[in-house]
Amino acid sequence: MAKDQTYAKTLHHLQVELVKLQRHVITRGKKVLVILEGRDGAGKDGTIKRIIEHLSPRDIRVVALPKPSDVETTQWYFQRYATHLPAAGQIVLFNRSWYNRAGVEHVMGFCSDTDYQKFMRNVMVFENLLVQDGITVLKYYLDISRKEQKKRLEARRKDPLKQWKISPIDEKALHHFDDYTTARDAMLRTTDSAAAPWMVVRADDKKATRLAVIGDLITRIDYEGALPHEHNTQIICRFDESCLTNGMLVR
Repeated sequence: MAKDQTYAKTLHHLQVELVKLQRHVITRGKKVLVILEGRDGAGKDGTIKRIIEHLSPRDIRVVALPKPSDVETTQWYFQRYATHLPAAGQIVLFNRSWYNRAGVEHVMGFCSDTDYQKFMRNVMVFENLLVQDGITVLKYYLDISRKEQKKRLEARRKDPLKQWKISPIDEKALHHFDDYTTARDAMLRTTDSAAAPWMVVRADDKKATRLAVIGDLITRIDYEGALPHEHNTQIICRFDESCLTNGMLVR
């Protein structure tokens, strides 16, 4: 079977499982929060598109917040995110999240070092409260190589259908590649927990990334009629220190 046919067949199988999972979430009143973080151009948009493609739009939301307003910058940092958390029977996907403070805000100097340190101390307290309230928190970090990032960001500039993806931050992503690596390592080390673990994804292959994230997602929640799915451990794994040296995360 051709590679594209294999991908389409596997994606269809996984999307059927997602429909079954969503039915379970709705009927059991579950609350599911999926956080997708990663480097610019890592494929978060494409992965989210495949997750929600065949799900009930009434019971799933994608949250991609813009730059905070002047008023929001004076609020408790988590306040504008908290209003978008899932209610019973809902799945919410954050296309970037409060972890902006550990990534782009920290690297680009959009927040003070005091604010960054406060976030790193408090985020696990916040997430533990969410989990204690019955929210399932699933966190994915998509990582790509410097070469692949450059290729994808250049493609955005040339494709008239992807102009909406271009931002001033994109222009600085490659220049600050190593700074983002350092920030990523600190974030993963500090904010991984048993209650809300990080899954890291080698995202240079877009299609493999989508299959890996969806495949992991459907194994993290028990639902009726679930079919077994094997993880591709070369693409996705639970974060631990070995990920920083074994090639799972780009250096």
